[in-house]
Order: sequence, then C-alpha cells, then structure tokens
Amino acid sequence: MITIYDIARVAEVSAMTVSRVINNTGRVSDKTRRRVRQVMEELHYVPNSNARSLVLQKTNILSLLITDITNPFYTTLARGAEDTAKRLGYRLLLGNSDEDYAKEKDYVDMILSTRVDGVLFAPAGDGSFSHLQQLEQHRIPFVLLDRDVPGIQADRIIGESREGARRLVEHLLELGHRRIALLGGSQDVSTARERHAGYREALKLNDVAYDEALVLHLNYRDGLNPSALDHLLGQEKPPTAIFAANNFIALGIIQSLRARGLQVPDDLSVVCFDDLGFASVLNPFLTVAAQPAYQFGVLGMERLISLIENDDSNGPRTIILPSELIVRSSSRKLEP
Repeated sequence: MITIYDIARVAEVSAMTVSRVINNTGRVSDKTRRRVRQVMEELHYVPNSNARSLVLQKTNILSLLITDITNPFYTTLARGAEDTAKRLGYRLLLGNSDEDYAKEKDYVDMILSTRVDGVLFAPAGDGSFSHLQQLEQHRIPFVLLDRDVPGIQADRIIGESREGARRLVEHLLELGHRRIALLGGSQDVSTARERHAGYREALKLNDVAYDEALVLHLNYRDGLNPSALDHLLGQEKPPTAIFAANNFIALGIIQSLRARGLQVPDDLSVVCFDDLGFASVLNPFLTVAAQPAYQFGVLGMERLISLIENDDSNGPRTIILPSELIVRSSSRKLEP
C-alpha cells in the first residue's frame, strides 16, 4: 500500500507537505503542489478517507434513509438525491427501513458509527421520534423527506398530501360517484393522516356524508389484504370507486378485483396517490396525484449540504412540493 511517506520520499518533500496537499490545508507553493500531485498519480495513490476525515472532521459521506426502495416514488427520489450528492462532492449510503421501526433503529445506529456528515430521512412514522432525537443529540444534521414527525423541529421537504387527496376525490365526485372508499395508510404516518383529511374535506365540501364503513387503514408497504375488499364489496351499498392512499395499495386493489372477475373501471373506478414511474409510461392506466419524486431528492440533498457547509442558523425551513392530477382510464363516469 502506498503511503504519504512514499509520496514524500519520491517528491522530495516532507510527509506534512503531502498531507497539506491532500487535505488542501496550510501553505504550499503551486510548484510543490503540482509535483506532489504528479507523484500521487504516478504511484496510483488513493488517499485514506478515514484518516482524512479525522483531520478535517468531515467524511463527505451522507446517508439516505427511506422506507421502501421498491416503491417507484422512493426509487426516483433516491436517484435525485444521489445525482445531487455526487454533483456537490459527496458520497451516499442508502438505508431501507421497510416501514419497520426496529430496522430503522439499526440504520440509525449504523449512521452514528459511520460518522456521516448528515442524513436525508424519510421516517417510518411517528415512532421515529426517538431515532431523530438520537441524531440531534449527536449533532448530525438531517432533513425530513416526504413525512413529518410531531415534536421534531427540522427542515422538511414534503408534498401537499391533503390537497392532492382532495383533488382525487373531487375528480371522482365530478364523475358522479358518491360511495367512495378510502384505503389509506397507517394513522401513525403523517402523509396517511393528511390524505385521510383531504378525503374527508372533499366529501364535506360536496355535501356527501362521511361513512366510516368505507374507510380502511392499511400498511403502505404491504399493499392490500384481500379481506379488505371482501369487507367493502360485501356491504349493502358497496363503493363504486376507491381512493388508494399510495400506488402499492392501488395495485393490490386492481389485482384483487381481477381475481374476483371485476374490471377497472367498468365495475369500480380506482385512483391513487403517487405514480408508477416507468410503468405509467409503458401502460398509462391509473389516475393519480403524481408527486415530483426526483425533486424531493434534489431539494432535500441541496438543503442538507447547505446545513452542513454553511451552518445555517435561520431556523428550520419547510418546502412543500405540489402534486399533479393526471386523469387516465382507471376512473370513469358512473352510469345511472
């Protein structure tokens, strides 16, 4: 292994001078700097990042902790974060909690031991409070992505979940539907609460009674348990349309309906929050409230690096990204 002492010997300078060139610290003449760098290239020297981080108190490593990399929303978000981190001179470690607090805790412990410079954090839910407190106690900067956690004061990049849900339900109401079911996420997740609130708001604004029997709270990642549809379709007045709080739940609904010989939208209209990435291009079917997932990653990473490099003390900022209602063939006018 080539060391800074080997570089110093060949370049005929001190090891301290080589260290200053590598870390871009201290006073070194341009001529000496060029000579040291030339020798480093000739000997194929790779700086020891751990040693360098001890000198600079900075690793240039960031962590992205999300809830489900298989969800196209988070896949695209991760790409935006990675592209931005690389552009700004950082490397990225990815963690995937699977909406599980215990797994999220393991990743937080890893983050603390790795000494990353900062974290982009999509919380599993309200129970992430203690994990975020750990980051605060260790003074590791973080930015919340997509979800909020009550009691945590931090920069946030979030979507307009309530407004997007309201527009989706109003779209169904305009098509003549009045029995609209909501298959939402767990109520300890902020986006699920907001989408539930948007659903209720749309009904109220259009003088449609809220029916608790039409509302089910599921797990975003697990999608749909077939028994949930049995509960809805077995009612005396079953729904004519379903609002799914995320894309995984929507796909589960469509698969379960087809297994029962029912078709979307002929038998039921289905709309959902979040698009399906490339699948929506290849087979544009679902009516959705699409969020700018790539921008979540870009803006979150830019804000995190700003906190790290500029030590911003102006207080937490919240950036709210709008969703876009995209009407496709999974929703249709209710026939009399």
